[in-house]
Amino acid sequence: MVRVFADPDIVHTEGELDAVRDLNIIANELRLKDLDIIKKKRIPLARQANTDPLKRPELAFMDKAIQLLEDGKDIRNVDWNAKEVEFLQELLMLTAKPVTIIINMSEKDFLRQANKWLKPIFAWAAEHSPGSKIIPVSVAMEQTIFPMSHDEREAFLTENKTKSKLSQIIQSGFESIHLVNFFTCGEDEVRAWPVMRGSTAPQAAGVIHSDFEKCFIKAEVMKFADLKELGSEVAAKAAGKYRMQGKTYIVEDGDILFIKHNAKK
Repeated sequence: MVRVFADPDIVHTEGELDAVRDLNIIANELRLKDLDIIKKKRIPLARQANTDPLKRPELAFMDKAIQLLEDGKDIRNVDWNAKEVEFLQELLMLTAKPVTIIINMSEKDFLRQANKWLKPIFAWAAEHSPGSKIIPVSVAMEQTIFPMSHDEREAFLTENKTKSKLSQIIQSGFESIHLVNFFTCGEDEVRAWPVMRGSTAPQAAGVIHSDFEKCFIKAEVMKFADLKELGSEVAAKAAGKYRMQGKTYIVEDGDILFIKHNAKK
């Protein structure tokens, strides 16, 4: 998150407000942390590579990564081959992770969607972090509307011709780490369950309980969007929007699952 408004009650550690400078500082600190991690891991690996030729490809990868980081480049912005990706997955490097830039604006600037730092931030992202999501938001406004009732919140947003960005931020976070949500419904609660994108119905069942995956039989599936449009489970069934799915079904974001299994209670 980067702040783009001045406030006499909020002291900036660098003195003057400069959003691009702040982005550069954040990016540089992440690279320095990655360099610290990889250089420490390189020391024992270099000793092993002296006697074990199988370790030398990993050592070459580390040297390549170190040079890139020292040159001011982030790991995620480089095309790595399949073997190098395996090495990367072991290191869990910060600059390999996807980025969402949240621009914290004053409520006034957010409502009019104007601020002198917007264009420079988008330009910075295009050069230094291509493909990153950028979400302008007013934290002050979100704090104002969060405790409101649903009707009060909707009235405020309608009156000001704007939208809350909280759901978009949450959704962006899910998408960046390849998660989707599916729902289970019962008499007592409706619950959302996160699962990796591409997961099968049995794997989704395993998120609820490991025995459900082992003893999975089938899943009854309907889409939240269909339920919202049609109004009831009965109407969804009548419209052919309620389906039986087997072990190969890939769970999609917004699925409502009723999982059948023969696990012992």
